[in-house]
Order: sequence, then structure tokens, then C-alpha cells
Amino acid sequence: MCAKKVTPAKPGEVPTTGHQWDGIEEYDNPMPRWWVWVFYATIVWGIGYSIAYPAWPMITGATPGVLGWSTRAEVATEIKRFDDANAPIKAKLVETDLTAISSDPELMSFAENAGAAVFRTNCAQCHGSGAAGVEGKGYPNLLDDDWLWGGDIENIHLTIAHGIRNTTDPDARYSEMPKFGVDGLLEPQQISEVVEYVLKLSGQEHDAALATPGQTVFVENCAACHLENGAGDPALGAPRLSDAIWLYGGSRDAITYTVVNARFGVMPNWNARLTEDEIRAVALYVHSRGGGQ
Repeated sequence: MCAKKVTPAKPGEVPTTGHQWDGIEEYDNPMPRWWVWVFYATIVWGIGYSIAYPAWPMITGATPGVLGWSTRAEVATEIKRFDDANAPIKAKLVETDLTAISSDPELMSFAENAGAAVFRTNCAQCHGSGAAGVEGKGYPNLLDDDWLWGGDIENIHLTIAHGIRNTTDPDARYSEMPKFGVDGLLEPQQISEVVEYVLKLSGQEHDAALATPGQTVFVENCAACHLENGAGDPALGAPRLSDAIWLYGGSRDAITYTVVNARFGVMPNWNARLTEDEIRAVALYVHSRGGGQ
């Protein structure tokens, strides 16, 4: 309980505030003078800082401050400093033939490190931070040797530069699988048969009675792109069907969906966003992950 009774201070004693708890009185001690002056100094410092540096948020930015200092300008200066330092080796990376870069240890080391940074910034969202892709989602694994458009360094560079089936680059890789079910190109029975044959090609459990006529359906409708043995054709972006690597999944349901509806994966053309040295660097990085041909 608090009582509002001020006990008169004796000469030389500190007066009380009048607050009392269970007989304990609260003294009215003034703050130490050094603390008061530090407090005043922080106020002066705050006013001076808000005048000298960017401080007050506005609708479209902040007050610039009389010194004109900017974190963005500092970052831009640092980036330019490193760009200037790396300019000679970047020029060498662009000028050197792609197939000869790996024989230059210094240039290859730079390309791998620079390519890793480019990959993490621009490619990892789809292909994963480890470049293993996402099976069933249409994002290819870049660590194996199964390449839709070829896995040598020149083809990887071409794919990154121009992309796949995008509408912004006339030189983009392009192929289109027919919608055999949606467009009525095959009857439901024929689709079931060819799906079983594809399962057979890839060494999976299948219905032999359906796979036999499915081979005929495959040869007449699919072999032009995937070849009769299911090996695929990198020139057309037609995947190999005779292994266990599947871009959209290799289950009976996934294959059926592909035959009925087709797939149409799109990759952007990075030549509109990356410089030539960055494209070469990330191409070399991807090629060096172990899956390049």
C-alpha cells in the first residue's frame, strides 16, 4: 500500500518522493550529472545524424542527408571495384574457346567459382541448390548424363543462352509432343497399350499382353522422336525412355498423363539477363558437376 506522506528531510539527507511501501520510503535522488550530460549528448548526436545522413522515411525514399552518403552507393562502388579487378579474366573467359577453358587451371577455377554464384542466384530455384532438380516437377537433374538437348559444353551453353520453348528468343530450343489423348490421336485402349510398352522399355513391371500391341503403337506414333529402342534424340529434345531417369515421373499414372496431355516445359533465355562471361561460367560449372558429356 502506498501512502502520500512526505517525510521532511533532515539537513544533509536526500528528500523522499512521498511513496512508501511497508515502511520503506522512496528517495528522490537526482540522476548523476554525467548521465544527464550523456543523455543530452545523445540528443545532439541524433539531431546531427538525421541532418548529415539518410534518416527520415518518406513516401518514395528517405531524406538524403547533407553528406549524400548511401549504402547503395557504397555497394555499387564495391561491386565496380571487383568488376574492374576481374575484367581481364572475364575478357579471357569470353575470348577462349569453350572446349579449351578446362585446360587452363586458373581460368577454369575462376569460371567454376563465378558459375557457382550465378547458379545459386538464378538456377537453384528450379534445379535445386545441388543441381539435382525435382523429379516429377519437370526440373531436370543436372548431375546425371541424361540430357534432353545434349550435355557437351557447347550444347549446355546454347541451352542456357537461348532457353527452351520460351516466347522471347527466336533461337530457343523447341520441340512439342502431341497430346495423343486430348487431341484424339490415340484411342484409350491404344494409350494403355503404349504406356505398358514404355514401362517395358524402362525395365519396369508391365502388362505383357498390352505391351505387345503397344510396341506397334509406339513404332507408328512415338519412334520418330524417341527412336524404336526408346533411346531418345537429343537433337529434338526427345527423352530417353529406356532408363530409370524421368523428368515428370516414370510411374504408370505419370506416363499415362504424359501421353494423354503431353508436356511443355519452358526455360528462360538467360542471354537477356546474364552477360556472356556469366553464361559461360555457369555452363562450365554445370558441365563440371559430373553430368556433362
